[in-house]
Amino acid sequence: MVNRDKIGWNKILISLIFFLLAGLCEIGGGYLVWLWIREGMSWMLGVLGGFVLFTYGIVPTLQPYHFHRIYSAYGGIFIVMALLWGWAIQGIKPDMFDIIGAIISLIGVMIIFYMPRKNELIPSESK
Repeated sequence: MVNRDKIGWNKILISLIFFLLAGLCEIGGGYLVWLWIREGMSWMLGVLGGFVLFTYGIVPTLQPYHFHRIYSAYGGIFIVMALLWGWAIQGIKPDMFDIIGAIISLIGVMIIFYMPRKNELIPSESK
């Protein structure tokens, strides 16, 4: 177990990479299933989407923190990534309320996931 009194920039960068990878897997996989069911595209997209969603389930296990905090913080990252996906892929620009909500969710991510906690042990990165 590792003490979580201090979280270095390196660990923050690595955790953000895992959050982004998980977000791409969840949103990308979900979008492929969406295209299959809602847009009437090939069932092969649904199969591929299912595989990508399965991969999404694996990525958070690579984070060396507690399950509940990973998924809580990921929710905020997911909000931002879903809005960016809609803008980049579907051409739907986020409005003021989308942006305010995304900022609030990112503040929540910083508080939940990155605030140091005294005397809290987290699972070690070296299993």
